[in-house]
Amino acid sequence: MTTHERFWSRRRVTVTGHTGFKGTWLCHWLYELGAEVTGIGLPPATEPSLFEATGLAHRIDSRIVDVRARGRLAAALRDADPEIVLHLAAQPLVTRSLQDPLATFQSNVMGVANLLDAARCLPSLRAVVVVTSDKCYARPERPCREGDPLGGHDPYSASKACAEIVAEAYRACFYPPSAGIGLATARAGNVIGGGDFSPGRLLPDLMRSFAAGETAYLRHPAGVRPWQHVLDALSGYLLLAERLAADPAAHATAWNFGPDQDPSWTAARIAAVAAERFGGGGWRRAASDLAPEVPTLLLCSERARHRLGWRPRLSTEEAVAWAVDGYRALLRGRSTGWLIDQIRAYEAMALPADHYLLHIEPRHAFA
Repeated sequence: MTTHERFWSRRRVTVTGHTGFKGTWLCHWLYELGAEVTGIGLPPATEPSLFEATGLAHRIDSRIVDVRARGRLAAALRDADPEIVLHLAAQPLVTRSLQDPLATFQSNVMGVANLLDAARCLPSLRAVVVVTSDKCYARPERPCREGDPLGGHDPYSASKACAEIVAEAYRACFYPPSAGIGLATARAGNVIGGGDFSPGRLLPDLMRSFAAGETAYLRHPAGVRPWQHVLDALSGYLLLAERLAADPAAHATAWNFGPDQDPSWTAARIAAVAAERFGGGGWRRAASDLAPEVPTLLLCSERARHRLGWRPRLSTEEAVAWAVDGYRALLRGRSTGWLIDQIRAYEAMALPADHYLLHIEPRHAFA
């Protein structure tokens, strides 16, 4: 058993948003690590869904609860009594936030407040990681760092900035590190991977078009984003949770988890690499686009690299290849094996053992 597995084995973990793309990947990984996982979230939002295709409901304790329903959320958390909470539940799409801004703020702001208010009463709690977004930054003219101003010019981005402020307020008032509980936020880049079927996202749109033999339409072909594989982002969340549980005072803050900065990876280049890996496909520029977007968004992850020892293990080209391979496996009717194979292959690329925690004592040892 590796030190990474030793931390998570038999540990009670709650993941909100477990029926979503990232949540499904995270829960499968935690299950493979031996954790006792409870998922809290809405029914899957897409058809098909990775949650259903990979049979996650048969591997974990899955509870359909809306994080906006404060009482039901609190009851589900009390029943699970987690030591670690990873909060991924959110309305994740910029385009949908423009269509329904109020629901976006309710999910992404009040959902965080409801979660943190309920979790602070949990007797076994050791660490909470609130996942927000790289879109929370007000001025993305240069690679964004954790101390840069927060803001947003669309409801989704603004809601993620608000979520950061809510988390900071709860950390200052109700989650003091001296109590032995660590609360941190995680800001990842544009996550890609097999099984994301959300509308309006680059890889899902490309895969749908390529599979149907149709031309894909790109809203911003020249747009640059911090593209990264879902496992790189999730490895950051897991490592952060470990460090929070062991030393909350040193790690209870905001963290960026992004790929190596490379402005040459435009949406058009991603599309070209994806088409080649898929075995064919073409694209055109879309005629118009509802969503206002900055042309370039890059993320500086030096804090995570220097203080956590985290780094991305997959290059952007590898991330696209792994993602396309996952979609092709799903198209061939493979349910779960390919996903577990990718998790195991990723773990085989692991950082040295001394980057991981060997052991943590029960919570009372930190009181």
